[in-house]
Amino acid sequence: MSRTPLRHPADSHDVIQVVGAREHNLKGVSLQLPKRRLTVFTGVSGSGKSSLVFGTIAAESQRMINETYSAYLQVFMPSQTRPDVDVLAGLTTAIVVDQERLGANPRSTVGTATDTGAMLRILFSRLGEPNIGSPQAFSFNVSSMSGAGAVTMERGGETVKERRSFSVTGGMCTRCEGRGSVTDIDLTQLYDDSLSLDDGALKIPGYSMDGWFGRIFRGCGFFPTDKPIRRFTKRQLHDLVRKEPTKIKVDGINLTYEGLIPKITKSMLSKDVEALQPHIRAFVERAVTFAVCPECDGTRLSELARSSRIDGTNIAEVCAMQITDVQTWLAGIDEPSVTPLVEALRQTLDGFVRIGLGYLSLDRPAGTLSGGEAQRVKMIRHLGSALTDVTYVFDEPSIGLHPHDLQQLNALLLQLRDKGNTVLVVEHKPETIAIADHVVDLGPGAGTAGGEICFEGNVAELQRSRTVTGRHLADRTAVKPSVRTSSATMTVRGADLHNLKDVDVDIPLGVLTVLTGVAGSGKSSLIDGYVAGRDGVVCVDQTPIKGSRRSSPATYAGVLDPIRKAFAKANGVKPALFSANSEGACPVCKGAGVIYTDLAMMAGVASTCEECDGRRFQASVLEFTLGDRNISQVLAMSVDEAAGFFGAGPAKTPAAARVLQHLAEVGLGYVSLGQPLTTLSGGERQRLKLATHLGEKGGVLVLDEPTTGLHLADVDQLLRLLDTLVDAGTSVIAIEHHLAVMAHADWIIDLGPGAGHDGGTVVFEGTPAELATAGSTLTGQHLASYLAGRQPANAREV
Repeated sequence: MSRTPLRHPADSHDVIQVVGAREHNLKGVSLQLPKRRLTVFTGVSGSGKSSLVFGTIAAESQRMINETYSAYLQVFMPSQTRPDVDVLAGLTTAIVVDQERLGANPRSTVGTATDTGAMLRILFSRLGEPNIGSPQAFSFNVSSMSGAGAVTMERGGETVKERRSFSVTGGMCTRCEGRGSVTDIDLTQLYDDSLSLDDGALKIPGYSMDGWFGRIFRGCGFFPTDKPIRRFTKRQLHDLVRKEPTKIKVDGINLTYEGLIPKITKSMLSKDVEALQPHIRAFVERAVTFAVCPECDGTRLSELARSSRIDGTNIAEVCAMQITDVQTWLAGIDEPSVTPLVEALRQTLDGFVRIGLGYLSLDRPAGTLSGGEAQRVKMIRHLGSALTDVTYVFDEPSIGLHPHDLQQLNALLLQLRDKGNTVLVVEHKPETIAIADHVVDLGPGAGTAGGEICFEGNVAELQRSRTVTGRHLADRTAVKPSVRTSSATMTVRGADLHNLKDVDVDIPLGVLTVLTGVAGSGKSSLIDGYVAGRDGVVCVDQTPIKGSRRSSPATYAGVLDPIRKAFAKANGVKPALFSANSEGACPVCKGAGVIYTDLAMMAGVASTCEECDGRRFQASVLEFTLGDRNISQVLAMSVDEAAGFFGAGPAKTPAAARVLQHLAEVGLGYVSLGQPLTTLSGGERQRLKLATHLGEKGGVLVLDEPTTGLHLADVDQLLRLLDTLVDAGTSVIAIEHHLAVMAHADWIIDLGPGAGHDGGTVVFEGTPAELATAGSTLTGQHLASYLAGRQPANAREV
């Protein structure tokens, strides 16, 4: 009698088990995810997808890995609290590939972020002619230096002195210090020389005579603070503006004084401009002119580093090439001694092309990459990894990708899965949902109306389900029977920024215009270089919203100011009492609502403040009411509830109601006013940013991929919002890859035909119907296929 072989116990761990997940808005979610499969998480924006995947599964995996390090090392690692979940079993090492920008360091480039720059430096140090030294001789982050002196040492029981010298050959350009650009500061933007410092001459954000700056300026003795700056002597003006750091003593305290330019250079100009707070970024853009370094011509490298060449090409020229051209250059290198290095470099460059980033150059600053580009750059380092049985977690990897590029992305996700890895993807695009082995749909709504598992199964079962995602998965937006006609045009002539090739185009106004084309075709270059900055143009780009756990939708949108004033007026007190960051804050938790306890090498603990019970305000402040609600109760309201509360009745506040209406129009009616900004999903943050611009009196509104983070059902609401804006007289220009937005447009401008130097030209101008009928471009072919699959409205379950 034959026996069935017993299964090895190690083979029984085939699922990741989650029991009772309650992070953020999750309502005790329990599920089992199959390992070594591709699982896609769907649901409307704010339904709890990120809370489950990133805030629970990935966070706990990374926290447990950190705990395997020694207590000494854990002191230097970020503290992470355990997610609010009963049981997490079967976890594997999680590698999170998110949409966070690669970094704000101005010296960070695509080459340095992916190690291709390091491999090129080694290659040139081996084969470059003339040979100028080690790989650091080609690095723009290493400066050349030398020195000599006497060294004292013990030898044979005697103290002897020897003369030693050292020399380091680096590749940094000395003029720009490896940045590629030099700055020129407009002094009139730093101060008003007709005023004295005491009278408020300084215009720099944060520089006030009321605080430490005032004490330092008055106590340094280098210049008078009560005399207009224009009457300063040359020495006094130099000390105010350019003096190097100098030790001083003020009121018995040892301090360091330095001039305005060295100070703002360190605090503001050393960072990526886009990473600065909005008001500081506006000051920098107003006061500082960035020009290409005249000595290195923007290459960041010294003349010595640029003198060494391989086959007539130096390293700066290679880094400036489009990556597809670097592949061609690399194919011409045939030297056995560097074959392994060349092969490793070739594989990395192949990864760029396969992932749709072949149009980038290696010297492209990392801070200029979009969120989608940054995420795909991070993917490259994992493509050739020998690791298996790990969990890869992706946050909407399709963002920023043309429908043509989605096929390549899907192939890469399947490749990671087929190597024996678990792949978890948060996604809205039907093209990526279609390749899933397993689908988890969260909802049914967003915020407090979400946080539940609505469906688990395969894609075919999802299509037959009655969930929001299932009903909308096969949706197709039809082209409009008649499109709007433009009232005027915005003329662009001779556009040649980046890869644009002397583009002439007339952008129609008074209609919904969609700018299309594969990633890297020149869309953003056209908008940023020739449309943004014109009078009446308001741009809503993809710059991420920055905010701490104290920030909320109410503070970001500016609705809290009229609310505080309304409370103050109704109760005859100061508005500052109704700020959790000012006088009204709970004295124990300082208005945070929770107490954060740092446990050194162990994870920190956040506990609700017992004094205010998490309400953030002093008890005396909560006694003041407006319409029978105190400030804490108002902050707990949803946007929809607050809009009704402040729109009529005893609490009527038109200024607040107007802003709340904008938040509701972009689909954020379910979000609570006081919800920490850090808990909002990517789609929610994007729409919050859009809402802040709806009230601006701009004749032209430019949107950069407004469908980012939007569920299929939410796209319909976005289209209605865009129609409302256009019908009200606003011209809307959208850079977009979503086929539903293209189909709904009045006019399409398609750039291409390819990416990088294969793009940069206008390949089509006309209506969506004409683009689909012509089928002469990649966009037209995909739009035609999309429209051909459209279901009649009455065929879809509602």
